[in-house]
Amino acid sequence: MAHRSWFPESVAGSRVVLRRHTPTNLRAFLRWYSDAEVARLTRYQDGPMRPEEIERFFTARALGPESLSLAVHIRESDRLIGTCALSQLDTDNGSALYHITIGEKDAWGQGYGTEATRLMLDHAFGTLNLHRIGLSVFSFNERAIRSYLSCGFILEGRAREAIWRDGSWWDEVSMSVLKGDWQALRDGSLSAERPSRPGGSDGATDRPRPTAGIFGRRR
Repeated sequence: MAHRSWFPESVAGSRVVLRRHTPTNLRAFLRWYSDAEVARLTRYQDGPMRPEEIERFFTARALGPESLSLAVHIRESDRLIGTCALSQLDTDNGSALYHITIGEKDAWGQGYGTEATRLMLDHAFGTLNLHRIGLSVFSFNERAIRSYLSCGFILEGRAREAIWRDGSWWDEVSMSVLKGDWQALRDGSLSAERPSRPGGSDGATDRPRPTAGIFGRRR
């Protein structure tokens, strides 16, 4: 459970502001998660959520104490465009899982989600002093993967052909970023394009791999 003192009232960036969710945001959730394109990128099940499912999800995840969930607003207009969260907060091991949905499709591809992710990492590592943030993403979601890479996440592994979508099997990709990675990226001593890290412990140095190797193939 997320300690309530961990919840900031707001976190401001140059283009987006993250704020605590309010009950009125349910209207936006109902629109976002009933959309087939949004559901394709965010749900393990094929197809949009039903209204009653969205209401339960909003109450538990956006308003409830089980995750640190914040609304993503465009700073200039204050328009609500999405939601991001840290869940499974483990204070003993300093870890959490990260989630983000930009629900307004006309805001896709404009860097809002990337800035929101960086703000959440700043809060997780700089304020909460966590050690590791992990996430999972479907391999066909190339835009999200590129965004995560630019924020310092690296590829840890994949569950092969775990998702059936659009008539094909796709991998579920696991990524993470450590506090040291975040600090090095902020200091400019770490490249944001690090798709993976060798898994062995033989002291081999990290070698860049083509970013394209992260994305799963249709089968």
